[in-house]
Amino acid sequence: MTDRPPWTTLDSRILVEDRWIRLRADRLRSDTGAEIAPWYVLDYPDWVAAAVLTADDRLVMIRQWRHAARVWSLELPGGIIDPDDTDPVAAAMRETREETGYVADSWSYVQCGFANPAIQTNRLHVVLGSGARAAAAPAPEAGESIQVVPMPVPDVLAELRAGRIGQSMHVGAILVGLAAAGRISL
Repeated sequence: MTDRPPWTTLDSRILVEDRWIRLRADRLRSDTGAEIAPWYVLDYPDWVAAAVLTADDRLVMIRQWRHAARVWSLELPGGIIDPDDTDPVAAAMRETREETGYVADSWSYVQCGFANPAIQTNRLHVVLGSGARAAAAPAPEAGESIQVVPMPVPDVLAELRAGRIGQSMHVGAILVGLAAAGRISL
């Protein structure tokens, strides 16, 4: 087994670039000599998902409109790690406060993984908040449609089993967050 990349980038063109995304088309050559073109790569900033538990064992969830899938999606608070954020924990605290109005007594970094390493460069960082309480009204970004849904942990697990939490990155974030909180075993 080798760690050497099997593909060489021969050319790369930026097709779209704005504040949210950079889409590039790469022309690649495999170690067997096959040319692969175009290979589209989405350069996103890293994201954070906050698994935030209240003192009465509720996971702070949001129900958010997701235009591409045209669905209301039950998710964790989270979003892009802004350049002003000092680290993923700071981003999780900010996103949770903005989207839900909740603050937590303690925060800890759980883990990160790639969102979709085949075509995306960004990672999803999972952060755990505990001792959460509503401190203010939610203040989502203009245009976001979000409802705050604090759910008892057993209800969240039932929603997962029933397939009603469909944002797959958040399914994983919920599981590793609850495991880090000692609420489930993985």
